This record gives sequence, structure tokens and C-alpha cells, in this order.
Amino acid sequence: MPVRVLTALPVYNEAAHVSGVVAEVRRYSPEVLVVDDGSRDGTAGVLDTIEGIHRLTHPANRGYGAALCSAFEFAVREGYEILVTIDCDGQHEPRRIPRFVAACAGWDIVSGSRYLKQYAGDSQPPADRRRINELLTAEINARLGLQLTDAFCGFKAYRVEALKRLNVTENGYAMPLEVWVQAACAGLRIRELPVPLIYLSEERSFGGALDNADVRLNHYRQVLERSLAAACPEGCAG
Repeated sequence: MPVRVLTALPVYNEAAHVSGVVAEVRRYSPEVLVVDDGSRDGTAGVLDTIEGIHRLTHPANRGYGAALCSAFEFAVREGYEILVTIDCDGQHEPRRIPRFVAACAGWDIVSGSRYLKQYAGDSQPPADRRRINELLTAEINARLGLQLTDAFCGFKAYRVEALKRLNVTENGYAMPLEVWVQAACAGLRIRELPVPLIYLSEERSFGGALDNADVRLNHYRQVLERSLAAACPEGCAG
């Protein structure tokens, strides 16, 4: 029997993009879940016009991590075997979804990496975001015994059976740090898959003070320490 695959898109105020992105995703994934994280820009109205998708709505904006956690819970509850997550801001290419699904054979988490391989036409990442990614990726590797090259790429595939071993509670953009800690402490099998480095001209807000790079880095480190203390107080690195 074919593997049951669900592709989930967390969206917040994506009225201008969501219809086109969903249409492209559906070319490669028959089942699509959109988690509308309290959008206030007309995204809900656009989603009303799209038939044949699964949809969850947060009454108020709870954060990127909260939207992904809702997708995790849905995939587990509905009995899917693989969950693919992809952002709705144009940074990820839906045509790569089948590669992520195929790469799950023998692995629990397949995570996209924008730094594992160079592609023609790769964007230049914002300097502060690249610096923070490099620092946190190195710290995660040192603390957890992993060999990641990109700690924050949102393009991932999860074996849903493995998701049952995670208990993610971080609601914001620091959520991947908690995922890595819990995955490492649970002994999940992790691999990366190269993806192009695509940054669009639109600026992303991380929310209030977190738009300051130093504040954001400090926050990420606090989440990492909190996650380590909760998940593996005696250390996870092998």
C-alpha cells in the first residue's frame, strides 16, 4: 500500500501567496494541511476558496512553532506515516517534496539544509540570520553530538511514528531547537537533504524585540538551555 503522506504549511498573513503555494504543493502531495495561525490579512478568505485541503485555524496568532505543533498533532491523530513541513513564503520548492519523502526510508527526520550544497542562483542570506544560524548549529552539534549544517530550515520530513516521541511546547521561531534536543535525546535518526538557498526581498519580523539580532540570539540560547535541562539533564551527546 502507498505510504500516507501529509504536507503541512504554517501560514500567517499570507493572503498574497497562499493560493499559489498550495496549488504548487498539491502537484507533489495529494494531501495538504494548512495551519492558519490567526491571520488578519484575508488569508482565511482565500483559504475558503480552496477545496480539498485540510485546514486548522488558530483564533489568535500563537507563533510559527505553535502552528507546526498543531500539524504534528493532526498527523499523529489522523494516522499519517510521513509529515512534510514547508513554509509558505516562497523559500522552499514544492517539487522537492517527493525527494524528502523518499529520503525518509530508514530515517526519522529529514531536514533541509541550505548550506550542505551550493546551487546556481543561491541567494545571499541576511548577515545576522546567517551568523545566528552558524552559531546555534555549532552549539547544537557540540551539545548533542549531531552533525547538522542548518539548524533552522523549515523544509522537513518526519516519520510520524517518531513524532509521537516528541513533546514540543515552544511556540515561536526557536521551536526547531527544542525539536533537535528532544530528537537527539530520543535517539532519533536524523539526516539532512540539500535545498537551494532562497531569500526573498520581503522582510520577516520575528516579533517585537526579537527583530534585534542580539536579543534573538540570546533568546535562542535560553530556549536551547531550557530544552536541554528538560529533555536530557545528564547530557545527550554520545
